[in-house]
Amino acid sequence: MPVFCLLLKAVSISDCLLNYILISFQECRIAHPVVKCTYCRTEYQQESKTNTICKKCAQNVQLYGTPKPCQYCNIIAAFIGNKCQRCTNSEKKYGPPYSCEQCKQQCAFDRKDDRKKVDGKLLCWLCTLSYKRVLQKTKEQRKHLSSSSRASHQEKEQYSRLSGGSHYNSQKTLSTSSIQNEIPKKKSKFESITTNGDSFSPDLALDSPGTDHFVIIAQLKEEVATLKKMLHQKDQMILEKEKKITELKADFQYQESQMRAKMNQMEKTHKEVTEQLQVSLPICLF
Repeated sequence: MPVFCLLLKAVSISDCLLNYILISFQECRIAHPVVKCTYCRTEYQQESKTNTICKKCAQNVQLYGTPKPCQYCNIIAAFIGNKCQRCTNSEKKYGPPYSCEQCKQQCAFDRKDDRKKVDGKLLCWLCTLSYKRVLQKTKEQRKHLSSSSRASHQEKEQYSRLSGGSHYNSQKTLSTSSIQNEIPKKKSKFESITTNGDSFSPDLALDSPGTDHFVIIAQLKEEVATLKKMLHQKDQMILEKEKKITELKADFQYQESQMRAKMNQMEKTHKEVTEQLQVSLPICLF
């Protein structure tokens, strides 16, 4: 008995510890959410709301200054030269980039391995991430659907157990003629399905839950397609905005350089005029 009590206490303590760890993890995730870096677009854990760039980009900003957009992927992460570190390393390893089959930008690197391709497509880094995100969401939705269908199936089983006796007694009253009449109906139904050219098996044709599964799969495929379309549109919008920002930055830098050149010229002319006046004043006095 004492050993059993000790075991129970140990189990309760472990449960309490597990709950505490889960709660602290959830609080940590709420306080420090996972966000995308403004520059390199990688996900990182945000320590403060004002901080919008990852630690690596923050170090690079201190060393090299504000980055420029990469000439390949258009991500604002080119600290050295015109290419970001990711594209530079990929170009060294895999050669020049190809056109991405999703966003149509010249930023997808062929790794010469079909397993590295996403669904048989050659995609860039950003499109690969968005595709994986969509797959993760669909997996979660499928889990939710399967758990809900399992729960409903269990409820049905419980109901059938409760009403099993009366149902069994009522089924006993069925005559053999009614059963024989039912079999040709099912056969004719299956024959009509097979004559239409469908390749369903007899079990699948007579079983309605199977068709429900096909409907759910079709709906999920449609959802994935719509999500892909939405993601593509959003990515295009982000790219357009980033292009506009870079254009505005370039225009601002050009105007600033022009203003500086103008100010330097004015200062130079002013200096020359003052020097001429200083030279001519003594001559005028004499």
